[in-house]
Amino acid sequence: MTTPILPDETDWLVQAGLRPTKQRVTLAHLLVGDGQHRHTTAESLFTSVRKSGDAVSLATVYNTLKVFCSAGLLREITVNGAKSYFDTNISNHPHFFWEETEELCDAPAEDLKIACLPMAPAVAEVTKVDVVIRLRKM
Repeated sequence: MTTPILPDETDWLVQAGLRPTKQRVTLAHLLVGDGQHRHTTAESLFTSVRKSGDAVSLATVYNTLKVFCSAGLLREITVNGAKSYFDTNISNHPHFFWEETEELCDAPAEDLKIACLPMAPAVAEVTKVDVVIRLRKM
């Protein structure tokens, strides 16, 4: 699997049709500013914002992450029914979820084989398939 190189944070927002407000650029910088992909929760991103000295509320972090997902910049992966992780790598790929540490990371896509999906109802289409493989240390 080839991981696409991320543009700088302002270009990342503009290419998605989003206005680069101060809060969006601040969050985008923490998400993609170093060019690396990451998996984050709203809470961990909020902690990073606080450490950087910027003033962005937790509600703004949640709302901005949802806007980034709607614009196609992030992929939301829900684990345990309520906890969401946000992935900067929006390509189709599976994930490992470490139960002890609640860490989400990429799993090797080349090893995943999905032979068949159930037929979607006639009024719907499959838009994506999330594969989360839960791990526990032995």
